[in-house]
Amino acid sequence: MKWFRKKIKLPNEEYTLKAVNKTTVEDIDEAIEKEKSISSKIANSGLLKKYAKLGKVMFLMIKDYRKGIYTKIPWFSIAAITTALLYVFMPFDLIPDFIPGLGLVDDLTVLSFVSGWVETDLNNYLDWKLKQEASATE
Repeated sequence: MKWFRKKIKLPNEEYTLKAVNKTTVEDIDEAIEKEKSISSKIANSGLLKKYAKLGKVMFLMIKDYRKGIYTKIPWFSIAAITTALLYVFMPFDLIPDFIPGLGLVDDLTVLSFVSGWVETDLNNYLDWKLKQEASATE
């Protein structure tokens, strides 16, 4: 029964940064294609529920970036958001999602790192989006 005492390693900042540095434009397209599945997983998971609105903003931003509508954002932020969203989608990550109580902790960790790294860029995007919507209604 020693395997029950095995320490589970959570993703750390270095692990997440390595994944971000490998992100490609194709990864952005993949995240956009899987938006419904990723959003559903976030919205229906107890631990990740607080990230539901954040996930919606992240998807809006990477879609606007990909369309060339919003480009005032560093590639690092786009790559970090894409990495986090695709990590949440993966059912077999560092801690498989089917493990009760622990399965989503690693997803939460990656989302927390990334949201901290890109907070300013998300706020700038929201400000820009609100201005766009306001000028469209005038």
